[in-house]
Amino acid sequence: MSSNAITAVQTRSPFRLRCAVSARIQAPPETVWELLTRANSMVRWNSTLTSIEGEIQLGGTVKMRVPEAPGRTFTIKVVRFVPNKEMEWRQGTPVIFLGVRTYEVTPTPEGTATDFQMTETFAGILLPVLARRLPGFGPIFERYAADLKATAEQ
Repeated sequence: MSSNAITAVQTRSPFRLRCAVSARIQAPPETVWELLTRANSMVRWNSTLTSIEGEIQLGGTVKMRVPEAPGRTFTIKVVRFVPNKEMEWRQGTPVIFLGVRTYEVTPTPEGTATDFQMTETFAGILLPVLARRLPGFGPIFERYAADLKATAEQ
């Protein structure tokens, strides 16, 4: 992983859209994890959110709004949660339209930094219809990772 570059990669097929971003953050995994899981302070550092509420924990539900979809609230379920390592959020219905976002936080071998990765995959039979209404996720994911990195490194 490059030490400073933050570049999102987006791939698309008719029934699947995937976007991933990674960043090396000069902070311990616990610091990064705390930023990723404290909903009540997330809007302060995360410019990709308008609002967020709920509990970011296993089985928790999170409701959030984003600038790209004014007036719309997204309700997400936290389905996997391994503290200081990984978590998975899901929204939608399998086969029809499902969004799955994963977060991974890995200490570097030398222990001086954290490799962060976030991936979101949308899939389902409605994707070809809905894809025209979805924003380009690359710049949004890059901004998210840059915000996280800047805040964690403060």
